[in-house]
Amino acid sequence: MIVFHVLVTTADGYLTRRLPYRQANLEYLMQLRARGLVIAGGPAPDGRSCDLFLRVTEASQVAPLVEGSPFFVNGLWTGYTSRTFAQFLEPWTSAPPRPDETRLATVVEGEAADAELASFALVEERGAGRLLLGGFFSPVQGLALMTIGEPADAVAALTATGQFAPDTLRGRPLVHVI
Repeated sequence: MIVFHVLVTTADGYLTRRLPYRQANLEYLMQLRARGLVIAGGPAPDGRSCDLFLRVTEASQVAPLVEGSPFFVNGLWTGYTSRTFAQFLEPWTSAPPRPDETRLATVVEGEAADAELASFALVEERGAGRLLLGGFFSPVQGLALMTIGEPADAVAALTATGQFAPDTLRGRPLVHVI
């Protein structure tokens, strides 16, 4: 299985325009989750993007999954980019869906000097309950979905591991819905 990070861009006015399609989109994503295709996901609080973590057998499966979303079909998701994890750290537990949009998390991206050592740091963060999932796209470029809702605090947690280049770490908020 291949794990992808998909960053979706949204249409202007997404937060208000999504309301008529929101329940259908949640049901769609929950069906994909039940089939093991969606690991996690959610929108940015400002509505400018959405992050999805997908598990598929072939790269060609990503487009139909994203483009089958009611948000995409109805023009609320306007585009997306996907990246394959070369190394992926699974969540220990599958967090239950929280469609009420109260569970804040942070996506932190940046570079590690050594992905193997940084992987151990991610495992420790997961064990401490600060990391849901993460991994590396290349030997140095990593991504972590932190359970910490404040981006500065999430970046500080990864910086404190000593395994990431602090000047490269960037955090952005995510509402962890799925």
